[in-house]
Amino acid sequence: MEYLKNFNTKICGFDLSRIGLGTMRMAADQQGGIDTIHAALDDGVNFVNTADFYGHGVSEMIIKEALKSGKREDVFISVKFGGMISPDGKFYGIDSRPEHVKNYLAYSLKRLGTDYVDLYQPARIDPNIPVEDTIGAVADMVKAGYVKSIGISEVDGATLRKANAVHPISLVEVRYSLMDRHIENNLLPTARELGVGIVAFAVLLAGLIGGSSPEQKLSAMSKLLPPGSINNISNNLSSTDALEEIAREKGISLAQLAIAWVLSQGEDIIALVGSRTIAQINDSLKAINVDLTQNDLERMEQLIPKVQATSSYMLDMNLDTNGLFQH
Repeated sequence: MEYLKNFNTKICGFDLSRIGLGTMRMAADQQGGIDTIHAALDDGVNFVNTADFYGHGVSEMIIKEALKSGKREDVFISVKFGGMISPDGKFYGIDSRPEHVKNYLAYSLKRLGTDYVDLYQPARIDPNIPVEDTIGAVADMVKAGYVKSIGISEVDGATLRKANAVHPISLVEVRYSLMDRHIENNLLPTARELGVGIVAFAVLLAGLIGGSSPEQKLSAMSKLLPPGSINNISNNLSSTDALEEIAREKGISLAQLAIAWVLSQGEDIIALVGSRTIAQINDSLKAINVDLTQNDLERMEQLIPKVQATSSYMLDMNLDTNGLFQH
């Protein structure tokens, strides 16, 4: 699939593939992860996303092994830091204190086997710590040559503006899908005003859109999410059959349709896919060739209006109450 190299986008001076590969779930099958990264790179993907807490660091080591056979400069590595994980794999806090930035980065560089990362970003911003302080500490690592550019994740427009005033922000990583369009009212306009690119994750809503066993996944989510959130997701998923009809007309899968929708929202948007196998990444990359007409987009809008597209499988952050997320 060499064609993917013709579908890159220029963001903040970087020539990045419109589809990026997320590595959050690769730790369970390390060789499979390595093979998937190789397949993605061979097909033109050059944006690889990870975090120091994915698989307790194993994700970064998988990337290190995968990149041994290629040129480091050909791959754009994006790393998040600050997520605190207990031995049982559960999130229990956020540590974005500025004095800890260089420590987290040092370990990431070691696990990745590289002298620098292309983009470094706090996974979340602690509301009790000024975002300017955290971004300022990352900016010090830019000056030292260990970081090429700075990103930020899951923030609103005002926070992005504050961060960008300290150091130019290249990319903001945020949830975005045809069933979750919360960024369009505030964050997206601000990012475009500032010239900040968007890295959209959860484009398939954790596999609920076009994935296997959506009913089981939704049932599991219902044990954590409030009833209002579950009802919104359920209402949006009720449009799945009609969306699949559009997909069938175009000869594609529902997942490819959903990825293509995200890509259609602007050339400043990268769709992040969490593929764990060669078959999955090959299937996802086919979305790059999908041409959604204005009629297609209008039909999808009618099925899931913007006002209804507020589905999220993520819990709200609440550091003051219990360390990280509401339960």
